[in-house]
Amino acid sequence: MTEADLGGRMSLMEHLVELRSRLIRSFVAIAVGAVAGWFLFHPVLNVLRGPLEKLSDDPNVSDKFLSLDPLEIFMLRIKMSTYLGIAMAMPVILWQIWKFIAPGLYQNERRYATAFVASATVLFAMGAAIAYYTLPEALGFLQSMGGESVQYQYSLESYVTLILYMMVAFGVGFQFPIVVVFLQLVGLVDPQQLASFRRFAIVIIFVLAAVITPSADPISLVALALPMVVFYEISILLGRLIVRGRRRRNAA
Repeated sequence: MTEADLGGRMSLMEHLVELRSRLIRSFVAIAVGAVAGWFLFHPVLNVLRGPLEKLSDDPNVSDKFLSLDPLEIFMLRIKMSTYLGIAMAMPVILWQIWKFIAPGLYQNERRYATAFVASATVLFAMGAAIAYYTLPEALGFLQSMGGESVQYQYSLESYVTLILYMMVAFGVGFQFPIVVVFLQLVGLVDPQQLASFRRFAIVIIFVLAAVITPSADPISLVALALPMVVFYEISILLGRLIVRGRRRRNAA
């Protein structure tokens, strides 16, 4: 158990050593997940083909991938293995992040560790799932730009890269309430400030969603931005509960 786990004060060098330890553990977890991801390549690829298969009824859309580079599949498999490793290691990564920042919190606030890791993991999975299920509509919108005069057959790398980036972008975007609640937990902002900033926050959320959405289509933008707006309101409610509980403890 490190000094951070015991809640003691640490020097800058001790913080750096602690950070290195947390990073090493995270990278080991990613490496183990990447090895598993290598063997899961074909099953995962069959799942990722789902959105494209839903559009295959259109005679101008092919659900078969086109490969013009002998190394494309091999390099893509390495890339997908890395992404799968990160996804499978996400609970470990989140736990290491929490253990690094926990010493700066009050003792009673450290009990949120399990809730932090569990909610962040669930929200990431929810974001990835929404990206996956909205992709057919997003692809349909993008393909409508070319009309029926275009034959659509995607390369394996371009299609898989797009859907993976979409799922990662949505997963990261769904971490938004975790960040907002944490800022309230440490006292950097309070619910009243967030409530008064609501109109500006909504505009910022839509701009942010437009920036991080790889496909840049309005369907994906709305699918990401609307849940983030809802999460913003939920974060304010949770922040009020945190402030109310903190006041009761101070009064006691």
